[in-house]
Amino acid sequence: MPSTHNWKFFRAGGFDQVKLETGADLTSLDQLDQKLWVALACPTTGIEFDPRTAALIDTDGDKRIRANELIAAVKWAASMLKSADTLVKRSDSVALADMADATLLASAKQILVNLGKPEATAISLDDASDANKIFANTVFNGDGVIITESAKDAATKAVINDIMACFGFVNDRSGKPGIDQAKADAFFAEGAAFAAWTAKGDASVLPAGAGTSAAHAAVKAVKAKVDDYFGRCRLAAFDPRTVALLNRTEAEYAALVAKDLSINAGEIAGFPLAQIAAGKPLPLKTGVNPAHAAAVAGLLDNAVKPLLGDKIELTEADWAALQARLAPFDAWNSGKAGAVVEKLGIARVTEILAAKSQEQINALIAQDKALEKEANSIANVEKLVRFVRDLHLLCQNFVNFKDLYDGGEPGIFQCGTLFLDQRSCNLCITVEDAGKHGVMAGLAGAYLAYCDCVRKATGQKLSIVAIFSQGDDENLMVGRNGVFYDRKGQDYDATITKILANPISLRQAFWAPYKKLVRMIEEQINKRAAAADAKANADLAKAADVTANADKSKPAPPDKKVDVGAVAAMGVAFGAISTAFAYFLGLFKDVPFWKLPLIIAGIMLIISLPSVILAYMKLRKRNLGPILDANGWAVNARAKINVPFGTSLTGIAKLPHGASVDLRDKYAPKSALLPKLALLALVLACLWSFLNDDQGRLWRWTEGNDDLAGIHRLAKVPADIQKALDEAAAKAKAAAATSAVVPPAAATTNAPAK
Repeated sequence: MPSTHNWKFFRAGGFDQVKLETGADLTSLDQLDQKLWVALACPTTGIEFDPRTAALIDTDGDKRIRANELIAAVKWAASMLKSADTLVKRSDSVALADMADATLLASAKQILVNLGKPEATAISLDDASDANKIFANTVFNGDGVIITESAKDAATKAVINDIMACFGFVNDRSGKPGIDQAKADAFFAEGAAFAAWTAKGDASVLPAGAGTSAAHAAVKAVKAKVDDYFGRCRLAAFDPRTVALLNRTEAEYAALVAKDLSINAGEIAGFPLAQIAAGKPLPLKTGVNPAHAAAVAGLLDNAVKPLLGDKIELTEADWAALQARLAPFDAWNSGKAGAVVEKLGIARVTEILAAKSQEQINALIAQDKALEKEANSIANVEKLVRFVRDLHLLCQNFVNFKDLYDGGEPGIFQCGTLFLDQRSCNLCITVEDAGKHGVMAGLAGAYLAYCDCVRKATGQKLSIVAIFSQGDDENLMVGRNGVFYDRKGQDYDATITKILANPISLRQAFWAPYKKLVRMIEEQINKRAAAADAKANADLAKAADVTANADKSKPAPPDKKVDVGAVAAMGVAFGAISTAFAYFLGLFKDVPFWKLPLIIAGIMLIISLPSVILAYMKLRKRNLGPILDANGWAVNARAKINVPFGTSLTGIAKLPHGASVDLRDKYAPKSALLPKLALLALVLACLWSFLNDDQGRLWRWTEGNDDLAGIHRLAKVPADIQKALDEAAAKAKAAAATSAVVPPAAATTNAPAK
């Protein structure tokens, strides 16, 4: 269906979003193509939105709000108001003059009267949602629940109390306990069944009269042990050799008496009821297993005496006769009906049924339900006030993401702010399962840090995921601690538990190659230093071993002189380094001095440009959709987090405007003079090598320039020094060769040749 409404859109996050500024915009949402909605569904939990309002919108109760449910809520709220523009005010109260529905208006006035505010011109959410006060003095309030005060006569009130005693109660809207139709019907059905069952219990099934039930219970309590006793006695009569085993062995008693025993110790509950002997009757007063003495006494008092007479022992025939006397009662009792009302007694149940109390109870319930429409209208007052306050807020975070992109009020999915590593992350979202959430959220292309947050004062716990979109990741790692503030301002201890690494910023990408180079150099230095340290330790251990095992009679080897070959090798290495540096300087000999910074900047840009380009391509593709989808949303658009917007989501530490800084740091590292002198010597040597290169380009240039004649004269001095150094190097090489041919030991020892 084509839309008849003139829509307005704004661009944010790289896509067009509809403006919802008027009531007409909201009521026309059913005409807006849902392909233009930012989201089509969202969960009712895990968001900063009133859960009661969310439950009222979620009409099917599946814990998710969908587009059609949001449209229906807007339509209903608009139909209850004179102007739909009231919905965009986000007020927590509704003026009575703004209500269009007469029934709803009457209910709102009745609420205010019940609350003692008859002169009020508006009803607030606190007024409308305080059901206890609204219905506190009501007897009939349309919920189908009656209380004792609902009845006028004492007899009916007593029946209501009996029903609650047997079946429990439900809370009335007034907050008092009561009964509904289901409990009333169940009570009278059970009462009738109990009365019918009781009527079948004549004298033939009650051999002990009113005490038959107690007799039956006493027999049932000891039946298994008595049957066991007589069975053992029959086995003893069959073979006397089994008597000792049937009475349990001495070893079993020895293990038992080693412990502290009580009169009804559980350890002897499995022993026979009495001492076993062939054909022996069961004693009822003495010689009974202490664990079952009380049960046997109950059998004697409740069953044996009423049915068999006063006996001190029970034969197997007596036991069979006793069970036979109770067999009709057992059969009748197994078919008992209405047991739930048995506690009232058959006399009370019969009295209630005879008084036709059921008709009176049903009439009271019907009288209460007759007011259901008016009562529901009172409930709708709360619903309307909630929708006026919350519907526009939900639309601004559902149909569009204005609250997220305009930089004002945070979105309903933003749960607070994380402070960590001198940064504040404003886009934090609650998660239930970080592992499950990360599978989908990883497609967002953002740098995500999952944190467990604990508020130790109250024990509150929650898990969040925070998006880092400024700075770098050099100090972000699992285990780092920060502080999280929720939307209520409550603080939590936050600890990073998981990281999904992606580019954070262009600045990070620019310096990334150099940081990698530094890390690589550090790794190589650490590796070589570790190897050298290991070799030195090995050599030291070897030397110590040789010294400990040396022959004291042999003369000590002569002190080893400085290895001139090593000195020569160091000179060659130093020359190579200086030549390379001189070659690098030679590349810029014809470049004006003022252009050197530009060239250096250009070189750095060439090195960093690939990393920056790749990072930019990833940063511009960052998408909030997968992060919210992993939480149960159905985001319908590519909610981008581009570089400018991402910068606004993460704040970095900055000094306040106008603040002064004392740059004196007494703990700053002291500058050493020797490294600086060494660096200066290296630079001078490289310059000297550059001025005296084989091609003599700079030499000829300075020689032909009168203004630079001084440089030409200075260059001659290093040339003389170079000649002397060349001669010294030659002698060093010759000495090294000689030392390699003639071993030092052979040259200083007069031992004869073998």
